[in-house]
Amino acid sequence: MAVDVVMPQMGESIFEGTITKWLKKPGDKVERDEPLFEISTDKVDAEIPSPSAGVLKEIKIAEGQTVPIQTIVAVIDGASSAAAPAPAPAASKPAPAAAAGRGPAAAKPAPPAPQSAASARAPAAHAASAAAPATTERIHSSPLVRRLAKEHGVDLTALEGTGAGGRITKQDIEAAIAGTESAAPVSAAIATAATARPTPPPPPPAPAVHGTQYMPALQVAVPRERLYFGNYELQPLSVMRQKIAEHMVASKHVSPHVYSVDEIDMSKVVATRAKSKEEFEQRYETKLTFMPFFVKAAVAGLRTYPTLNASLDGTNVVLHKEINVGIAVALEWGLIVPIIKNADEKNFLGIQRNLNDLAERARSKKLKPEEVQEGTFSITNPGVFGGLFGLPVISQPNVGILGLGAIEKRPVVINDSIAIRSMCYVTLSYDHRVVDGAIAHQFLHKVKETLENWSEPLV
Repeated sequence: MAVDVVMPQMGESIFEGTITKWLKKPGDKVERDEPLFEISTDKVDAEIPSPSAGVLKEIKIAEGQTVPIQTIVAVIDGASSAAAPAPAPAASKPAPAAAAGRGPAAAKPAPPAPQSAASARAPAAHAASAAAPATTERIHSSPLVRRLAKEHGVDLTALEGTGAGGRITKQDIEAAIAGTESAAPVSAAIATAATARPTPPPPPPAPAVHGTQYMPALQVAVPRERLYFGNYELQPLSVMRQKIAEHMVASKHVSPHVYSVDEIDMSKVVATRAKSKEEFEQRYETKLTFMPFFVKAAVAGLRTYPTLNASLDGTNVVLHKEINVGIAVALEWGLIVPIIKNADEKNFLGIQRNLNDLAERARSKKLKPEEVQEGTFSITNPGVFGGLFGLPVISQPNVGILGLGAIEKRPVVINDSIAIRSMCYVTLSYDHRVVDGAIAHQFLHKVKETLENWSEPLV
């Protein structure tokens, strides 16, 4: 029998996904749970396994297209369907007119719930008006959308969401902020763009990338003739790079960034790790890195100065009781920040195991959406690539991020004598709306004090 492959919901707050790569082509044999395609969402990239064994009969959604959850993206002919005719319901349930936008699927009926990107985004009266929230009901939008709306004075009740179930998406709010159109035409224009990818939006002109239009905030305010000249190669941004760009632009726009720098003598930590590394890895069968030392030190700092373990919601500071530390993981195709939940409740070994597991699954696209959400503070490590130090962008909605430089031996003055020590620069980027310089430097001093006086045994 034929099996429909649908766009999965990768978390409660995720209502659409972008197919970035098909791992099989029509006619290929697939096994149950074998990776079938890759998707990218607002939260995470992931490989999606095949729901059934058989032969991939049809791909309905091409690479680069963004579609709502539960949209049929492909059809698999099951093992028992080779000699069987098409299912009987096909005759009694003809495909709706909107299915024409999904390609040659007339012989295969589409279930009534899932829709294609075109039909789900089109401003059809019965679909959009029924799903869109009334002004007296809860507005369906993400925390980021609500935050941006507050920052820019955008009335969410005046916007018609183009996402699944009438949800107001980042595209809707960015278009409203940019003032390119009024609230009602905004959603209509975005919906039209979604059905006509890769056609670029109205002025200012911007090319379409992987089926997703550029956000207004990402467009370069330079005449196009100054961008395209001489010999050049055009490389469209990947879906992940577009998401990173959106988040970074939003963060710099929302948070007034201030930076503080300190230097830490890591000699004691380096000696402790060198002494315990072999025994630690043999006993616990997991790699020992420097990162858990920094996580433990950051947790000590956040306990002492909880203002840095916070978020800002309008005129309210949200002081989080849990300490959930996000760790930036560099991938070949971008960057992702998985979260160590309740880091303050874990011992050294627990943090190291959690770190290794999250990093490995991030690189193999096995992370779950909830594993990149609800972070309260972040750490990034440019030093692993040889950087002396960096000034990172805050990961919203956090108010601080710790940057780690390379650990290297340098001459330093100790008790009026020159000595060689393993030194490391650390930086703190913080949101000056919430955190003042005094708190920032006291936090860094606590981190420094914890690492320079490390006493916790590793094994």
